[in-house]
Formats: sequence, structure tokens, C-alpha cells
Amino acid sequence: MKNLWDHKEALQFEENTLQMRVYSSRLLGKDSDLVLHGGGNTSVKVKQKNIFGEEEEILYVKGSGYDLATVEENSFTPLRLNTLRKLVKMEDITDAEMIRQQKMAMSNPDAPTPSVEALLHTIIPIDWIDHTHADAVVTITNTNMAKELIQEIYGDRLLVVPYTMPGFKLARKVFEMTMKTDWTSFEGMLLLNHGIFSFGESANESYGRMIELVSLAEDYLVKNSIPTETVTKTELTGLFSEKEELLKHSRIRRKVSEIRGNAMLSQLNFSVEACTFANLKNVKEIATRGPLTSDHLIRTKPVPVVIDPENPNKSIDDFSDAYKEYFGRHTNGKQKCLDSAPRLAIWPGYGMVAFGDDLTESRIVSDIGNHTMKAIQLAENLTMGAPYAGWHPVSEKHLFEAEYWELQQAKIISKNVDRGEQKTILEFKGKIAIVTGAASGIGLACAHELLNQGAVVVGLDLNPEISKLFWESGMFGIQCDVTDKNAIFEAVAETVRQFGGIDILVLNAGTFTAGQTIEDIEEQTWAMSLEINLTAPQQLLQACVPFLKEGIDPAVVFMASRNVTAPGAGASAYSVPKAGQTQLARIAALELGKFGIRVNILHPDCVYDTGLWTQEALELSAKRYGLSVEQYKSRNILKTDVKTKEVARMVCAMAGPVFSKTTGAQIPIDGGSERVI
Repeated sequence: MKNLWDHKEALQFEENTLQMRVYSSRLLGKDSDLVLHGGGNTSVKVKQKNIFGEEEEILYVKGSGYDLATVEENSFTPLRLNTLRKLVKMEDITDAEMIRQQKMAMSNPDAPTPSVEALLHTIIPIDWIDHTHADAVVTITNTNMAKELIQEIYGDRLLVVPYTMPGFKLARKVFEMTMKTDWTSFEGMLLLNHGIFSFGESANESYGRMIELVSLAEDYLVKNSIPTETVTKTELTGLFSEKEELLKHSRIRRKVSEIRGNAMLSQLNFSVEACTFANLKNVKEIATRGPLTSDHLIRTKPVPVVIDPENPNKSIDDFSDAYKEYFGRHTNGKQKCLDSAPRLAIWPGYGMVAFGDDLTESRIVSDIGNHTMKAIQLAENLTMGAPYAGWHPVSEKHLFEAEYWELQQAKIISKNVDRGEQKTILEFKGKIAIVTGAASGIGLACAHELLNQGAVVVGLDLNPEISKLFWESGMFGIQCDVTDKNAIFEAVAETVRQFGGIDILVLNAGTFTAGQTIEDIEEQTWAMSLEINLTAPQQLLQACVPFLKEGIDPAVVFMASRNVTAPGAGASAYSVPKAGQTQLARIAALELGKFGIRVNILHPDCVYDTGLWTQEALELSAKRYGLSVEQYKSRNILKTDVKTKEVARMVCAMAGPVFSKTTGAQIPIDGGSERVI
């Protein structure tokens, strides 16, 4: 493991203790082999004067839920050490009471909730303390020979603490073990099946010790673990390129979502590493022994589901039943069973699948899965001659205690409260949408509105700038010619590979051709409009239907036109394909209703903040009606123009629960047209 300490960079924080604490914390957070997504914590002890001018000893400890990679000064909570030292001497209190008392010890009531491990930082009488869940260290402790291996690697350099439930019990255990301990005789503390602490008289010393101690474990694993024979890239060629394989993924996602009770994203990992692990003969046995650390439970549940390639749905049902039985075995009758849907799947022949309510969650689960499968293989392949180490995490009983720990559940319920974030209902959270013509105008507005309401959005457009326009997390742009069947299938396939399915399809791409009468219309103009405005949406719908059938409350919205219900002279090349598109949508509603797929049509008009309405197009249209441009733009009943954002909101309404009982409908959004009415 590389020591990232930069003496020149650190020099600028020399006069500010808290800034130095932020600097070294971020160094730890940069390495996912040390901490993952909010894991671990750091602290520093200082002396400060209070408002009365009295000097107090203060412990600055990372706030609960904050990520070491991105901490700021205000991510640390100042606690009065005098109070904490009294607290740790109490023989027995609940964890909820511990947190309440820690909050009362805060010298700044606006600071975040302190780490549940603040008392551990209190017990260690050294100023700078770092704590990580380093993969290599936890891997060593998750073996049948943990004590022997730790002694061989570290000798007497570390205080070794048996696995104890985090919270007050762990703090009290360490307190009782160390009442007569000379802490300066140790370089750190190792918590079995949990993680490692390092400490020092400076940030550099504590950080350097952490890197050295973890490196020793890494080196030992490299030297003493037999590498797993990997699958070859050739064996993976073409994986998830066929429709049937992609449909399997969609069906798995649907089943997991049904058990979860809401839409979930399903992210595939069919890398060489994931497929190698999934294809191990004993994968079902070793993958289901338990997690890398109990800190991961709120993300992954105790174990993954191992999918039977011949019957994926049964595998998921069996997992759900087994989870309920696990709950029944260990509950004291006071806990409420969490949902029984898996968060991680091992799929022999295909790799690994991570499930999440949103993109952030599924990525976190995927990261944890990647680190866990590596750790399992290292532990299983450890050899010391005859003795066998093997993967041996904490017991099922301990896993249940950790998963249903009141403080862990509090993290799930209110993970954003400390940051003051407003909780809003995201209508499309966990849903997957495809929007065509997404690089500008109505399509771009639809993409942003769907994203704002929780969906991940795949935008298709011929414009090569689409990938740059879709820069926000949850938006993915694919340059795609929607008149090219091969390009359409690949765009659909990539969507399913990345997220697991399709729930919402917005057929918006189109081209406006007007100004030519039927007598004068050019053959090329007519053919192009038919291809873009009618054939392209038909082909994309055709490609998406198999996946929409496996979608969660699936919906299709066709972007037609006021020209369908009230056509204008000189616009046949545009109006006729749009009328055909409307008829296509009506038939789709009839055909797809039995699968729960809703299909509705939107007829916009007077949407002038789009690329279609150039000044030239406006002048031509106004001329046909004998009006000025300004008169033309306000010719509707409400004397208003319609914004792309307003069309996008209507699209979201039609794709959401407001229109859950409606299909085959045609909705105008045109400011009121006398000709339509």
C-alpha cells in the first residue's frame, strides 16, 4: 500500500489542527482498500477555551455517515472529553442512551451526530487516531486461523480485541481490557472481524503506521495465498450481447423489485474477476458465509443470492424465504423484519449483480461486492503448509445483531437528517427511462425532469454532443441514429446491461418539415419525414417491448403533435407521419395493455423554445395563416406559449401514477386550440 503523505502539501496545515485532520483523513478515504463509502473514522484531541474562557479537552471525531474521502472541517464533531471519560466508566447503558449522552457532550450543537465509536477514541490516550476497515486486515481476521496469523504478521505491535458488537459493549470491552495498559507500547489496535486502529503523536505518524500495518497484511496475503485461475477474456466475448441473455437480466431485476416493493436498479459486473468468482465450483458455499465486515450489512444484507442459471426466479424466492427464516431464528419479537429482497447476486456463468434503490446505492453495493469476492478468494486460498485457513466471518447470530442494531437501523431511516437535506418523494426512483431526441428541446427537458424525479435516464440522439450534455449523475447519453435498427438494438442492449431493464420510453425524436404543398412536396422530404417521424419510433418501440414487459409499472409516451388533430396546409410531410405515429400508439395501447404497459400520446403545440422553431420556420408558419410572428405565437385561446419544461412535466405525469389507470389517451398541451376543441 502506497503512503500518499506529501510533506510539502501537509506543511500548509501545520498551524491548523483540524485542517490537518481533514488532510490525513482524506488520504485514508482515497484508498478503497482501506475504507468504503462512509466506513472508518478518525479523530484528534485538542485543548480549547469555551465561551467562559475555561480550557477544555475536546475530541474532534468524524461525524456519523460522513465519507473520509470527502470530509470537511464541519464533518467533525467536537465532544467534551471530560464527559466522555465519565461515560465510558459506566458499567452498562443502551447504545441509544450512549448516543444521547454523546450529543449532550457536544461543544457545538450544530455539529453532526458523532461516530458510534467516539468512546473508543476517548479510551485511547493518544492525540491522533485513525480507524479503517482495511480489506487485507479484515480478510486475515475472517479466517479460522486469525489469532495465529495475526501473531505471525504483527507480533506484539497491536492490541488484539475479540469480536464484540460495536457500540457501548465494544467500548466497555476495550476499557476493561486496557485499564492497566501502557498504550505507548502499541502502534495500533486490531478488532477481530471489524477493522484496525492506528495512533500517534502526529497526523503523519498515525497515518504512516496505518499504511505500514495494512501493508504487512497485504504482503502476507500476496505471499501465502495461491492465485485463483481466472477465466479468459475470450470466454467472455459476446456476453450479454444477445436478446435472451438481456431478458434474463431484466427478469431478475423485476423479481427483486417485486420482493423489495419498489423499482430497483440492477447493475451487472461481468468482468474477468466477477466471472471468475461466479464460476467457482464452491461459490454457493463460500459466498454465503457472511460479509467482509458487519458495517456492510445495511448495504448488502448478510449474504448474496446465488442464482441458479436454470431458474433465477426460484433462487430469488428461496433467498427471500431464507431471509425471513433467518429473522425468525434470531428476533426477540421487538424488531420488525426488513424487506427480504437480495442486494447482491452471484450469477454463475454471468458474473455479479448489484441491486439498489438508486444509482448511488447500486454502485456502493457493487463496490462492496467487488472487495468481498476478492477477500473471500484470498482467505480460501491461504496456505501455510498443512493447516487450512479459509473464509470464516462472524456467526449468523452476530450478523443479525449487527443488521438489526438500533443504531444501524437509524442510519437507514435518517441517513440525510444530519446534513439537513430535505426528503422528497421521488416518483421514479429506481426506474429506467429512455428518451429519444434528448440532446435539445423537449427531449432534453424530459430527460432532466425524469432525472429530477429519480429515474436514471438514457438519452438517444444523433448529435455527438449527447454524451457531453448528459454529464449529471444518472444521465447517460448515447449517440444513436434512431433510423438504424442495429444502432437501436445496441442502445437498448446497453441500457439493459447497465441498469437491468426499461420502465419508461419517451418517443420524442422527430423532424419538422413544412412549407411545401402536396403538389410541390419533394420525394426526399416526404421519405425522410416518414422514416424519422413514423418508422423510427415503431422500430424503437418494437425493440423495447420485450423489456417493457419486464418493466416496473411500464409506460410509453409518444410525442405527436397538434397537427394530428388540427392539421395545417403545407405541412402534410409532417402531419401525416405524426398521424400515423398516433395510430401506432393507439394500437400499441390495445396490444400491450394485457402486459400492464400503458401507452399515451401527447400533442404539443406552441413550444417555441426548441431547435425546431427557427426564425425561418416561425415566419413560414405565420405566413400560412396571414399573421405576424408575434400574432402566430399567441394565437391559442390562453394567449400563451408552452415551454419545454411544461411539456416535460406532462410527460412525467403520463408516465407516473397520476395516469396509472389511463392508456390510449391523447392529451393536448397547446394553450387551447379552437380547431382542436
